[in-house]
Amino acid sequence: MRIWDISPKKLCRNHLLGEHRELHAIWAILTKNKKGYSRHPETLRWKGKLAALYSRHKMLAGEMNRRGYNHHSKLDYILAVGITKQSVFLDSRKKQKEILRNKNCGCRV
Repeated sequence: MRIWDISPKKLCRNHLLGEHRELHAIWAILTKNKKGYSRHPETLRWKGKLAALYSRHKMLAGEMNRRGYNHHSKLDYILAVGITKQSVFLDSRKKQKEILRNKNCGCRV
């Protein structure tokens, strides 16, 4: 489970779509009190920051649309409360880029 902290424009297809899927999972956990992965560090860092998570989703959806993917899974804006900017990182942006570079997946980092 991972929400990257780098521009979606730099993500390869698999990481872009994978992050989008995982973002929806985290959103459901936090907004519907789902139990699965509720204690995962990635989920915990978004607790109280649904406004920031909503913004990240807008960025991902925008990039998906730019690439020609059909995006139809919107988030409920009314639930987008809390802190508007993510300040907690599991790995630094530099480390995240290194992780993606080492995957040789097509991400442009």
